[in-house]
Amino acid sequence: MVKMAYAQQGAPHGSDPLSALLFQFVFFLFLMAIFYFLLIRPQQKARKRHQEFLAGLKKGERVVTSGGIIGTVVEIGEKTVTLRVDANTRVTFLKENIVGYYTEKEEKE
Repeated sequence: MVKMAYAQQGAPHGSDPLSALLFQFVFFLFLMAIFYFLLIRPQQKARKRHQEFLAGLKKGERVVTSGGIIGTVVEIGEKTVTLRVDANTRVTFLKENIVGYYTEKEEKE
């Protein structure tokens, strides 16, 4: 019965190898575009915003580090920032470890 079903089918149609290759190429480009717009582009925007934040950093501002340390900016170097975290305590961090401003609203939560 199965052999009969195979016998009734026509000869397999040969597909054009060029069109199959073109389809794979277009599909690959489509995947790369999705990858770019969902992963790479948002990271570039976030990195640019962080660089602008660091460039606008001023003395006296309260900031938080990536490790959760809260302090007031005392000194800004080319690659480092010195924070006053207590009355007589100053700690130097790399600029890239300063992640944002700290507001009193965050402290109340």
